[in-house]
Amino acid sequence: MSETKKKETFRGTVGFVFIICLVCAALVSIAAVGLKPLQTANKLLDKQTKILEASGLLAIALKAENIKALGGESKSIVDTYEKYVDAKMISLATGKVIEGNVKSFDERADARDVNKSSKPEDDIAGINRQADNAVVYLINDEQGKVSTIVLPIVGSGLWDLMYGFVGLESDLNTVKSVIYSDLKETPGLGAEVLNPKWKALWPGKKMFDEQGNIAIQIVKGGAKAGNVYGVDALSGATLTSNGVENTLHFWLGEEGYGPFITNYRAGGLN
Repeated sequence: MSETKKKETFRGTVGFVFIICLVCAALVSIAAVGLKPLQTANKLLDKQTKILEASGLLAIALKAENIKALGGESKSIVDTYEKYVDAKMISLATGKVIEGNVKSFDERADARDVNKSSKPEDDIAGINRQADNAVVYLINDEQGKVSTIVLPIVGSGLWDLMYGFVGLESDLNTVKSVIYSDLKETPGLGAEVLNPKWKALWPGKKMFDEQGNIAIQIVKGGAKAGNVYGVDALSGATLTSNGVENTLHFWLGEEGYGPFITNYRAGGLN
C-alpha cells in the first residue's frame, strides 16, 4: 500500500472515530437532559417516602385501598404527604421560619456553598460544613394539630456521611423513629441502621433528660430494660454507632435544631 493511501486510511479512521464520539456525546447529553425531570421527581418522591416513614404515616399511604383509590403507590404517597405534612424552612441560627422554596431546597448543595454554609464550632457530627438553613416537617393529625415533627440529620459514619430523619412527638423529646436513608456503611455491620429490628428500638425513647440536657445514648452491649435514654449499639460497628450518637447530639444541640426546639416550645415559629 502506498504512503498516500496509508495516510488517507488513517485520516478516515480518525474522522470516523471522531464522528462516533460526537454522536455518542450528543446522545448522552440528550438523555441526561431528558431524564433530569424524572430523576428530580424520583428524588422528591424518595424524600417524601422517608419523611412519611419517620412520621409513622407510610403504612397509611401504602394501604391497599389507598393505593387502589388514588391510582398507584406513588400517587398515594404524594397525596398522603400533601395532606398531612407542612414543610417549613428555618434559619438554624435563630430557629425561626424564613422564606424559601422547601421543595427545591438542597441541604447538600448549600453545605458545599461557602456563601450558604459555615463550619460548626464543635463539629462532633463530622460534617465539615453545615448549611445555614434547614427544612423541618410538621406532621398534622386529622384535626390539623401537629402530632409529629421530622428533622433531617446528617453525620459521619465509618466510611462517609450518613443522611437520615428523626421523627419526634410534638414535645420534641419523645422519639417516634430514627430513619436513615442514604449511607455507605458495611453490610451486616454499620448498615444495620437500616435493619427494621434496630429501628424498632427507637419509638418511645427520650432525647432530653428532665433538666433539658441531651441524654440519648447508643449503648455498647445493649441498653438496660427501662432505660428511656439508651438504644442498643450496632454489633461490630462501634464507629457507626458512635456516629449515630454524635449526630443526634449535634443536631439536637445549639448548633443544630436547638434554637428551633426552644422557639417551638415557647409557642411559636415566628
